[in-house]
Amino acid sequence: MTGQQTPSYTQPVMPQAAGVGTLQVPTPLNAPTLGPQIPGMLPLEESYIENILRLNKGKLVDVYMTFENNREWNAKIFKGIIEAAGRDHLILSDPQTGFRYLLPMVYVDYITFEEEIEYEYPFAAGTQPLSAYSPR
Repeated sequence: MTGQQTPSYTQPVMPQAAGVGTLQVPTPLNAPTLGPQIPGMLPLEESYIENILRLNKGKLVDVYMTFENNREWNAKIFKGIIEAAGRDHLILSDPQTGFRYLLPMVYVDYITFEEEIEYEYPFAAGTQPLSAYSPR
């Protein structure tokens, strides 16, 4: 095998007695790491769309969506105030009609804001980052 490198590992696989403990998986020395933190931006592992939407709760947005089997792209636009956001959904309220919309994220093409987008998470001293909490 010329020209091929054997991956290096930081820890060997440690076999355990049957039914006791867990098997440790080897970690390659060249495992990818997250890039540098950029001031004013969420850490890479925390900059998910739902977190950005939560930071902007109460703001007026236009949500452009395309649904299955549509002939047109951006077939529906929802305008409303961000009430809540989860991993797979967004809840908007229309200030003119009072209707509330539960929108599946899978159909969202993009979202526009009429004001500046809040992107920096306001961590208080001594609190845990978003990645420390379990997902909803």
